[in-house]
Amino acid sequence: MSEVDEDEVLSDVGSGQEEMSQEDEKICHLTQETISQGLSLLCRTGNGLGHAFVKLDLKDKGLNDIAAISSYVHLRYLDVSNNHLSDLSPLASLTQLLWLKVDRNSVESFKGKPFAHLNYLQWLSVAGNRLTDLDGLVGPALVNLDLTGNSIKRVSGLQSDCFANLVILELRGNHLDTTDGINLPNLRNLYLAQNIIKRLEGLERLEHLTTLHLRDNQLDTLDGLCPNMKCLHYLNIRGNAIVDENALQSLGLLSKTLRVLVMSDNPLVETTDHRISVLMHALQLDRIDKEPVSLEERAEARRRIKELEEEIP
Repeated sequence: MSEVDEDEVLSDVGSGQEEMSQEDEKICHLTQETISQGLSLLCRTGNGLGHAFVKLDLKDKGLNDIAAISSYVHLRYLDVSNNHLSDLSPLASLTQLLWLKVDRNSVESFKGKPFAHLNYLQWLSVAGNRLTDLDGLVGPALVNLDLTGNSIKRVSGLQSDCFANLVILELRGNHLDTTDGINLPNLRNLYLAQNIIKRLEGLERLEHLTTLHLRDNQLDTLDGLCPNMKCLHYLNIRGNAIVDENALQSLGLLSKTLRVLVMSDNPLVETTDHRISVLMHALQLDRIDKEPVSLEERAEARRRIKELEEEIP
């Protein structure tokens, strides 16, 4: 995801919540007529004995109750975004769901584990709600989970036994102050921009992570990066509080894999040779911010490294 795309997504989440508050007077219960109007995509049922519509679009309906949906057990794709939903329990019977979007509602928790029996659900977005934690959330088949724009303060529930197949996790725009609690060895892409993260913790569990996005947090050091992160290719720490090059020492632990570092809008960048300082810790980088690393920069970094080594008695 590009930085421009990221800004647009967070902006969309916020504007959706404003629109919802302005349309409270339209709140209503789900009716069979509304369901009929939103159904599409006629497919053979899972047992092969009949046909049913498997896609349902219920976004922007002013709904605060979707109890009527529970009997539509053949649904595979469901969009209930931009409503006023707080209770997701009617979804528990939709065991054929593959794709579910619940963005911009009023969900505060996953009480009752509404997704516990959705064994085929691969894509889930609950962005722009009122979540403060993830207790009760399980997703054995989930590949992509989007929790952008909530008020999540801790993520202790993200354990590998509940999310064994999760590859992409979006937690941008929440209230996290640490990366600890994400125990997902198979995770590939982790987006944590626009939180209040001050500490990098627990990253040794993310052995297959390739992308780590930490833009607009409160990091003043990269301590916490570790050699267990054997696949990390892209690291974004733009807009943090990195002041001096000593805070970059942990980049050396990623010397075999890291190829792209984005670190603009940190105080350190105001120094004229910050790129050389970075390369002295991570000589293998191909790109720093938007500019490729030049042969001259790499040569200068090697020269300075050699000078430092010669100074050591």
